[in-house]
Amino acid sequence: LFGGTASFHKHASAACSCDMEFAVYLPPQAAQGDCPVLWYLSGLTCTAENVMVKAGAQRYAAERGILLVAPDTSPRGDTVPDDESYDMGCGAGFYLNATQAPWSTHFHMYDYIVEELPDIIAEHFPADMSRQGITGHSMGGHGALTIGLKNPGRFKSLSAFSPIVAPMRVPWGQKAFSGYLGEDRTTWEEYDATQLVGSAKERLPILIDQGGGDGFLEDQLKPYLFEEACRAAGHPVEVRMQAGYDHSYYFIATFIEDHITHHAAAF
Repeated sequence: LFGGTASFHKHASAACSCDMEFAVYLPPQAAQGDCPVLWYLSGLTCTAENVMVKAGAQRYAAERGILLVAPDTSPRGDTVPDDESYDMGCGAGFYLNATQAPWSTHFHMYDYIVEELPDIIAEHFPADMSRQGITGHSMGGHGALTIGLKNPGRFKSLSAFSPIVAPMRVPWGQKAFSGYLGEDRTTWEEYDATQLVGSAKERLPILIDQGGGDGFLEDQLKPYLFEEACRAAGHPVEVRMQAGYDHSYYFIATFIEDHITHHAAAF
């Protein structure tokens, strides 16, 4: 694929107490040595496959010598609890560590992304872990922002597509946080980018693209809340409203080159 290799992997996860899957794109430069790593966190209902098939990211990663890592969005399997709705349970891990039954046994996506999977990538792939960036879409944009803000010194660059920037104030986040974390809203603040940005210990410039025709824009995404919090904290952010674009991978594919360029400049 563009001179490199796309591969899909399964392993036993200690963090999530089940098998987990992830995808990797190795650019052609990986044959000569370690490459910087760009993490892509997907949104609700997605798997590790969506971005690898739909976004067209590999062309630009190959041009810039970037290794792409796409984790799954949640634990899965016969022993993993699920919910009838699309926004809770399998496919909806929200990149947090659940503390409430029945989710607390398996839904430790924060530890999986921050601790377990990076160790696997470092051990088994030609990855330069001193040069990492993180991005994501929707729920994955929420994950990218919160993980980036909570782990100073880990990443060189940060971006997001249509992120859930203030989950404490929108229905998707309120439902997930109530179920996974309980009703103590102080525990929710640890996974809300709009809450976290004020106390961030480093000020990486953030690029956000948001479709102006996104059906979730007003009720679930509310990017202006994050812009206001960044402005108050003096945190550099660029939110680009893209007129007419929706929440789909057509939108992501249109602007993925800009995001890879943003991360490549930091690497």
